[in-house]
Order: sequence, then C-alpha cells, then structure tokens
Amino acid sequence: MRPPFERIDPTGPETPLIVEVPHAGLEMAAPFLEPLTAPARAIARDADLYVDALYQDAPAEGATVLVARASRYVIDVNRSEGDVDGDVVEGGRADLRMQHGLVWRTTSDGEPALGRRLTRVELEERLDLVWRPYHRELASIIERKRARFGVAIVLAAHSMPSVDRTPRPAGRAADPSERRADVVPGTRGRKSAAPRFIDTVESLARGQGWTVRHDDPYAGGFTTQHYGRPSESVHAVQVELSRRLYLDELTLRPLPGFAAVRAWCRVLARDLARPSASPNP
Repeated sequence: MRPPFERIDPTGPETPLIVEVPHAGLEMAAPFLEPLTAPARAIARDADLYVDALYQDAPAEGATVLVARASRYVIDVNRSEGDVDGDVVEGGRADLRMQHGLVWRTTSDGEPALGRRLTRVELEERLDLVWRPYHRELASIIERKRARFGVAIVLAAHSMPSVDRTPRPAGRAADPSERRADVVPGTRGRKSAAPRFIDTVESLARGQGWTVRHDDPYAGGFTTQHYGRPSESVHAVQVELSRRLYLDELTLRPLPGFAAVRAWCRVLARDLARPSASPNP
C-alpha cells in the first residue's frame, strides 16, 4: 500500500501555516474493497474532490500541505478513534449510532456503505495503516511550526455539497431555502482559533462576494476539536467551500470558475499567516 498521505513542503519562505486536506483522497487498497458496498459514484461524490488542487499554491506562500490520499471510505481521518459504531465494527460502542463515524455506515445519499460489520482486527489495520500515521505526521508538523514560529495555524481544507443531501421522505424535494452558504468557517463556536484568523476567512470570502455562515452546517471535526488550542498557540479553522463555486456537482468536473477559487485559496493561505508569520527571536 502506498503512503496514506502526501506532505508538500514550502517552496516560498516558510510560515506557521499548515493546510490539511483530509478528504480529497480516492484510493482504496484491495483488502478494503471486499466489505464495501458503496457505489463508485458515492466514493467520488463524498470526497472533497480537487480541494488539494485548489490549495496547490499554498506551498509557494510558505505553507506546509498535508493531503490524505486514502478515501474516507477506508477510514475518516477527521473523526476520533472512539467514533466507532457497534453496528459498523465488532466490539464498537453499542450506545453510538453514527452514519458517518470513523468508518461510514452509509453514503451521504443514504445507501449502505458496508455489506457486513468490520472485525476489530480490520479496524486496527485501517488505524495502523492510515489514521495513526496521518495524525502522527500532522502533530509533528504542528509541533515543528510552533517550535520555530511560536505559533501554528491549521487550515483544515474541505468542500461541501451545495445543499444537504440527507435522504428525504418520499415525495419531498430539496427546499431551495436549504442552499448552503458559499463558505463555512468551522471553529467550534469560535473556540478553536483566535478571532483574527476566523475574521480573515470571513473578510476574504465576503470580499469575493461570497456568503458566509459560521459553524453551519459544519462546526469543525476531529482536527479542529483536537488540535485547535489557542491558549497553547495552536489555531485551527475548518474552511468548507461550497462545491458550486468550482465543481459541476453532477458530472464532477471542474467549472470555468475553478481558477478564481484557486487564486482565492492562495490569498487565504497568504493572509492567514500574516498576523504572526515572524519566527521567535
């Protein structure tokens, strides 16, 4: 199996920023395919397609980029090790029912993702091959940045469907009023980062003419919750971009506006690092 992640080091003068892309991957090693029933369509639709490409200019702005290459249908690196549904994994928590836990029970369209429960051995294999190496690498980058600059800034880069795809009762179509904002900064109620980082995301989005809604529908996952410790000089902001900005959500092909969104992501990577980009004296 290939390494479950790719680290791209800065090509410009280094800054405290880490761009973490946990859900762009599509790779699934052969052993992980056997219990899978999710269709190929869902594997693509439930990935944050092209988000790594949107942030490909971040290293030129001094950021370190970490991209998960394994599909979230192998294991979701933006969930806690404890988010294990007993109906999904043998020996998991009987009190926990999660459609989208550490291992997904269903696709976002409500289809079964697995044909059987995973054994605990199978879960440990996925943790050892994918989840744990990924988070060891992310934690190492954060500590190195903090040691060098006195601060680390984690931009958890995601994308989201333009509307909620949760299955609805028969005959009920999606309500246009359920259309999501263009940009959703997720900061656990403004707890995972200092205001200047959160405000930078909002200011740049509104300057582009995009709508912004904080923490709705995503307040930040494991990365934001676990690593976002402003009191310890580690700031984490999850940034969800609506896919309608850059992607045809039916054909899964980039739109002509892709280049403009990529340019915006580069500016975001630059400006997030500006308030505290100087190393410790």
